This record gives sequence, structure tokens and C-alpha cells, in this order.
Amino acid sequence: MKILIQRVKSASVSIDDKLYSSISQGLLVFIGIEKNDTEDCAKYLADKILKLRIFEDENNKMNLSVTDINGELLIVSQFTLAGDTKKGTRPSFDNAMAPQMAKDMYEKFITMIKNKRLNVQTGVFGAMMDITLINDGPVTFILEKN
Repeated sequence: MKILIQRVKSASVSIDDKLYSSISQGLLVFIGIEKNDTEDCAKYLADKILKLRIFEDENNKMNLSVTDINGELLIVSQFTLAGDTKKGTRPSFDNAMAPQMAKDMYEKFITMIKNKRLNVQTGVFGAMMDITLINDGPVTFILEKN
């Protein structure tokens, strides 16, 4: 499982030119689900995201988590994170989990985050989406769990 998180001042998802969801300060979370990913992987990364201290405290030091600041999360499925670009010039998606299984894992991941009682918004699994964001920093991290 590969996750790209961006600390944002705001972010939104539009589908077919219509606003679908939006958040204010918090994290934009892109999740790529791979063939061998398990619920344990999802739980580990959900916990990591919620505890990762990447928001600044009163001394401008990254010392606060999204939970500490009561931030919001926008979670978007992004199968291209499972892409392999090591060979040639066209990405291979052989390592991506099959769509229905990946959708189930995506929904479980969302539930794990929602159980922490934060405002969680999402994209639509498999949809073509336009993502708008104001990156705060910029602060961007890649998290992985195999």
C-alpha cells in the first residue's frame, strides 16, 4: 500500500464539473492499493496518518498531528500510486489490486479513519476526478507498508 499525504489549507474533489467534497485545514490523502495489501497494512497506515506530527505548534515546529489540530481529511483512491515506472516509458499497473478488492480495502481504510471521529471526506473510487488543493508548506510525505 502506498499513500501520498499532503498538508493542505483546503482541498476539494469535483466530478463532472460538480463539487463532490471538500475540506479545510488538514490532509489530502491519496491511497494506492496493491495486490498483497492486507487489512493490517491499512490499519497501520491509518494509525500512522492520524499520529504523524506534521503540523506546526506555537513555536513553528512540526509537533502536532491532524488529530491534535482537529483537522479534516480528504481521502482519494489513486491506483496510479501502484504503478511501476522502472522499465520503459509506459507505467505497468500489474501490481495494483483488482478493482473490486481494492474498493473494499479503500472503504475499510476510510472506516478506520472515520472511527476516530474526524471530519472525513472522500472521492469516488474509480471515478475521473478533478482535485483542487492549497498545499500548506508545501508539506508532502509518502507512506508505504508492504
